[in-house]
Parts: sequence; C-alpha cells; structure tokens
Amino acid sequence: MSGFLLRLAGPMQSWGEHSAFGVRDTAPFPTRSGMIGMFAAAQGLPRGADLTPYEPLRFTVRVDRPGTRMVDFHTAGGGVPARRTIPTAEGKRKSAEVSTVVTERGYLAGAVFTVAVEAPDDLAGSITTAMRKPHWQPYLGRRSHVPDPLLLLRSYVSDPVAELRTRAPLPPSRQRSETIPVDFVHEGETEGGAEREGRCTRHVLNDVPRTFDAQRRSYATRAVTVLPEELPGALARWRNHAQFLDELYQYAAEET
Repeated sequence: MSGFLLRLAGPMQSWGEHSAFGVRDTAPFPTRSGMIGMFAAAQGLPRGADLTPYEPLRFTVRVDRPGTRMVDFHTAGGGVPARRTIPTAEGKRKSAEVSTVVTERGYLAGAVFTVAVEAPDDLAGSITTAMRKPHWQPYLGRRSHVPDPLLLLRSYVSDPVAELRTRAPLPPSRQRSETIPVDFVHEGETEGGAEREGRCTRHVLNDVPRTFDAQRRSYATRAVTVLPEELPGALARWRNHAQFLDELYQYAAEET
C-alpha cells in the first residue's frame, strides 16, 4: 500500500452527509462519499458504475483550517409559468400561489484540508492519472465549489499519513512554538493517549457510497475518530501567505 495526497481548499466547500429535502447540510470535514465521487467523476464513470474498486481506499484527513460554517437560504420555483413550477409527489405541479420552495444549504467558508489517501499501487496510479486530466471537473462537494490549484498535492507517496505529520506544509500560524495542535480525522476507532484524556471525538457517518445511481442511491455507515495531534511548528513557520504558497508549490513539485 502506498498512496497520494490531496489538498482540499477553496472559497467554499460542502460535504453533505444526511441532507434531505430542503435542508442540505455539511459535515465539518470531507466525507468518504464526496471524495470517491470526485475520483469517479475524474475517471469518467457513469452514475450507476460499480464502486467496489474504491473499497480498499483509506482516508486520513488533516484539518489545516476548519473554516466557518455558514448557511444560505435559497428559493426555487417562484415567478415561472405553471408548467415549470415545482413538481409534487403525485407528478403534478404546485400552483403559482405556493410554487416557491425555500431551502437551506450549509457550506464551509475558508476551510483547508490535506488528505492522505492510502491505496493499492495500481488503484492509486489510475486515480492520480485521472486527477491530472479529469474527464469531468472535480469540485468540493457541490459543482459551484471550485477547488484551488494543487488539488492533487503529491502522488506516489510511500507513506502518505507520515507525510501529513512530518512534511506537508501547514498554512501560516499565529502560534509560534515548537509544536502546533492539529486535528486528524481517522477512519475507524483509534486508541491512544488522547482518548484516555478525553480529547478525541467519534462519529458514525452515513457516507460510504454503494451506488451513485440517481434512482437508487444508497450509502452504508462507517465510524471515524477525530484526534488532536501535536505537529512540528516548522510546518507552519512561514512569515506570510505568499511564502507559504511558494513552499507548497515547491513541495508539490517533488516526488518521492
């Protein structure tokens, strides 16, 4: 097993986990379904494609910046002819008087995540090749959420989780010390000192995709553990954001 690194950053991103009807939520970190959907789109797979090849993937998320959770209120269906108003469950159309539907859509503003993806070599190679020249444009949870450059931060990494802890640059930090606390999101249950001290949190997410077919879309659950770790302060030693970007591009240009 080796893998690669993703950098998920942009003005907005949204990782829905239990969205329903008029409320579209976002998880506080990237979901497994969102990342697998990104890979499938880059590889040009149709909606109903078999997703079992992605089962060996293992994700570890480093929360570089948690961002700010925000909610937008959207309306749909108002001020249009009757034939274009919102459809009902019976297959009819809402009347002009009640045609407008209000929805809530959550997103993360200014968030940055670096993700270690562990995968068999052949699967990692096919995904990274597609990410460099995607069939369909990757996006951060919603089509309007365009990723920053360096979406694929590093490919062919022998130990991508170790890269998160020791080499992948962090955004500049106001905290000047030898170590910086950073949250990690691990798949499964992780044992350790942080758990004994009560500093970890666990979540059960409904984000393991079985099929993306629009007519029978379904998901399974998985457990994740959020653990704080102390990382070397040198990973965020930059004087300003421009210096950080220079270092990030230099790091991305290297290959192990």
